[in-house]
Amino acid sequence: MALKRGLSSAGVQRNRASGSRFPVAILIFFSLLVPLIFFVGRGLHISDQNDILSSPGEKNVDWRERLALQHVKSLFSKEVIDVIAANTNDMGPLSLDFFRKNNLSASWKVNGEKTSITDKINFTAVDARQETPKVKVDVSSGDHAQLVDPAKLARRQLREKRREKRANELVQQDDESIVKLENAAIERSKSVDSSVLGKYSIWRKENENENSDSTVRLIRDQIIMARVYLSIAKMKNKLDLFQQLQTRLKESQRSVGDATADADLSQSAPEKIKAMGQVLSKAREQLYDCNLVTGKLRAMLQTADEQVRSLKKQSTFLSQLAAKTIPNGIHCLSMRLTIDYYLLSPEKRKFPRSENLENPNLYHYALFSDNVLAASVVVNSTVTNAKDPSKHVFHLVTDKLNFGAMNMWFLLNPPGKATIHVENVDEFKWLNSSYCPVLRQLESAAMKNYYFKADHPTTLSSGASNLKYRNPKYLSMLNHLRFYLPQVYPKLDKILFLDDDIVVQKDLTGLWAVDLHGKVNGAVETCGESFHRFDKYLNFSNPHIARNFDPNACGWAYGMNMFDLKEWKKKDITGIYHKWQNMNEDRTLWKLGTLPPGLITFYGLTHPLQKSWHVLGLGYNPSLDRSEIDNAAVVHYNGNMKPWLELAMTKYRGYWTKYIKYDHPYIRSCKLSQ
Repeated sequence: MALKRGLSSAGVQRNRASGSRFPVAILIFFSLLVPLIFFVGRGLHISDQNDILSSPGEKNVDWRERLALQHVKSLFSKEVIDVIAANTNDMGPLSLDFFRKNNLSASWKVNGEKTSITDKINFTAVDARQETPKVKVDVSSGDHAQLVDPAKLARRQLREKRREKRANELVQQDDESIVKLENAAIERSKSVDSSVLGKYSIWRKENENENSDSTVRLIRDQIIMARVYLSIAKMKNKLDLFQQLQTRLKESQRSVGDATADADLSQSAPEKIKAMGQVLSKAREQLYDCNLVTGKLRAMLQTADEQVRSLKKQSTFLSQLAAKTIPNGIHCLSMRLTIDYYLLSPEKRKFPRSENLENPNLYHYALFSDNVLAASVVVNSTVTNAKDPSKHVFHLVTDKLNFGAMNMWFLLNPPGKATIHVENVDEFKWLNSSYCPVLRQLESAAMKNYYFKADHPTTLSSGASNLKYRNPKYLSMLNHLRFYLPQVYPKLDKILFLDDDIVVQKDLTGLWAVDLHGKVNGAVETCGESFHRFDKYLNFSNPHIARNFDPNACGWAYGMNMFDLKEWKKKDITGIYHKWQNMNEDRTLWKLGTLPPGLITFYGLTHPLQKSWHVLGLGYNPSLDRSEIDNAAVVHYNGNMKPWLELAMTKYRGYWTKYIKYDHPYIRSCKLSQ
């Protein structure tokens, strides 16, 4: 139980402001109380709670005491009188000195679990001889009493007050912090941009939008709704409204034109928007029908979807067309070099160090290309990053059209101490239709019909499939010459084949030290994803393919391949290639290209190289890891976005352009720039 100030039954209040220990009212109160306590202490026993004057001890009470008892009865309740009587019987009368000595107010009271005063208050008699007075507190929940120092009780009370005050402050701080958070959230919500949902109406411009094309989109939306209501107005014979809509529609179309941003619009655009909004509002009031509007919008959506598909086909067709053609600058370069080459005397057309061409102890490269600029990058990047360029030999093969240009470029720009030699594929007399199945097929009427006429529409809307068959590389022997390396270079033991769309970034001599474990081809595998496996390139519904190959076998990359020409000859790789080419004359095993026959020819004969030797995808994949590109020995621009084309990805083009001498007079005159 805790002590609280104030004796409620007597209505006594402690005077906090004055600081006086015994106010006058309290002294008067105790002057009346003392006689009562005195005679009760003498042995008076109050047994009848209803009438105190009818007590058996009434005859021993003089007239003063009876008068006091009468006053007491009017002042105190029965419960207070019972408490006084009980404590007086047990421990003697209460002493007023107890309160004076301990500087405590007589207004203290003890609170327990119940509100009854008889259950909460017990005052102990105080012996005046004691140095430290004690208060006996009867704990209602227990059977025993304990003595407590009033000073300690006062200190405890103060501590409890401080704790309660601190708790209230903390609660108040929590409430304040919650209010602050709520206010901050409200402020943030006010600043949230709702532009995602759109800040404009197709009827009128209600709010400004931060997007640079918001006005353009508003006009286009108005045009769509105008077309809807135009058809409904015509259907319902609303000729006046039809004319108004038609007029505003033409004005809005002229206003927006080909604009893609608000800055492209004319100054009269806001007026056109306002006028169109007024007509649309009028049309909505007169013509709006949910079913009709929904049907018209659905029909327009279907038409737009068909147009998008058609445009995608045309875009794919044109992108492939751009990828397979030679830019004007490169064509100009080739023509100028060709003219200058044939103006040279025969003795000036020869390259130095021709004795290295058949030396098997040197590092030999095979490069087959009709692109002068691309071939120059391959050679320049390889020599630049070689530890000892004098040990590197480049074997270039091109067609008759670009033979002079290739020679002239490397005569003007020799690759340092490296050896280079250029040949014309049309001068390989052994490469004829009687020996080569591909040449025989290309010369046949059926193949010409397959490539150019049969089932191949000529319009752009037909899409990209037609262009695949017209790709010049499928008709050029430069593309198929890779299957005849031992015939082209009979004196060599190993040769590194390079495509003309690669860039060399490190010294490649370590590839000649790689143990191929008896395999013919060393290449980087490309089976990280399902579309790089055999079933992507070969027709496994054909029994010849299904019986001999695993559809889940890993593909590998052409573009940087180390070929062991000794093992090639032992295993008759060219004969295997001829066998499968003859079986595919009707194109039932694979359709086009050199990778499918390469996968078949070198099946089980390819040794996987570490992926850091060769990184692919710079011509089609915009999400390659930059660190993989930087750490690769060779980067390959396989795909349509070749680095010499305008459609090349800008983020990858720098790896290629840094090996071009843009200050060369031929390059400047042909307007080739970064």
